[in-house]
Amino acid sequence: MNALPEAALDSLDTPAVVIDARKVEANLRRAQAYADRHGLKLRPHIKTHKMPHLAARQLALGAAGITCQKLGEAEVMADAGIADIFLPYNIIGAAKLARLAALKRKVKLSVTADSAVVVAGYASAFTDAAAPLAVLVECDTGMGRCGVTTPEAALDLARTIAAVPGLRFGGLMTFPATHRTAEARAFLERAIALLAAAGLPPAVISSGGTPDLYGAGEDAGIVNEYRPGTYVFSDRFQVAKGVGSYDDCALSVLATVVSRPTDGRAVIDAGSKALTSDLLGLDGYGYLPAYPDARIVSLSEEHGVIDFSASPRRPAIGERIHVIPNHVCPVVNLFDSVHFVEADGSIEEVPVAARGRVG
Repeated sequence: MNALPEAALDSLDTPAVVIDARKVEANLRRAQAYADRHGLKLRPHIKTHKMPHLAARQLALGAAGITCQKLGEAEVMADAGIADIFLPYNIIGAAKLARLAALKRKVKLSVTADSAVVVAGYASAFTDAAAPLAVLVECDTGMGRCGVTTPEAALDLARTIAAVPGLRFGGLMTFPATHRTAEARAFLERAIALLAAAGLPPAVISSGGTPDLYGAGEDAGIVNEYRPGTYVFSDRFQVAKGVGSYDDCALSVLATVVSRPTDGRAVIDAGSKALTSDLLGLDGYGYLPAYPDARIVSLSEEHGVIDFSASPRRPAIGERIHVIPNHVCPVVNLFDSVHFVEADGSIEEVPVAARGRVG
């Protein structure tokens, strides 16, 4: 991990999110260049960073638009001037549909559905055949969350969408399970063939997931849009899945050692309210670049307990250490603001504008 100018961080209280601005830029450029080489439209998912200025930078580098997971996130981005938003989530209920209609009046908008019930809701809120809402069919290709579960069901739902005057069938969307893209490819190929035969060729075939981003070019010709999110910062899980190294991790949580109860145990002031409790199959709750043999063995709300028994060095009380989170997305959502550090040591505190937008 390239060293940040630590002296510049002395003014920060802990725990604090610290972001290396140079690494962010490198991550964004690398992904956009890969997408451009393979003829993929990049539509970054802002659920990771939740900050309009980063969405704007992604667009400036060539992204086709952005992806938001929740309506509240999309509203924040629209208010900041982002004009092309994909919202791949079933929008249910009159209140949310009214908000969705208001959002569509401001931006170019597309959504997903995985049932006729969801489509009926959209049909009730969007009736203008001259300006229809684009609806993609969400396909479950192995993740086991939302989505139709067969290509035949995708065709049936596409027909339902296309029959509604105020809606437009926009294509197919999937979020494959990590490193199981072959399953997704087989599903999508069958669905595309069925749709083409029915006179409903899908304009957009959208896939996503940072762990498989740098293999997405192999599916070019089937998939034509890709929605990575975590790539902007990277994290411990992405490193474990082979997406770069710790040198590519732009974000860390700066914490202070507040206790050394035993020679092999230390406690930091970053617990579950600063570091995600997601394990994602990893050993411990984060990676410490300065102490790679140490393990964060437990988290309570305000305490992170670190086992240093396998480490040749031990920290002193008061020492400040960086933690690379297992899963960076929920960590960003825990903080009101984050700190971007430039090469010259200057620090800019930036609000996490779309944090906490759960609906």
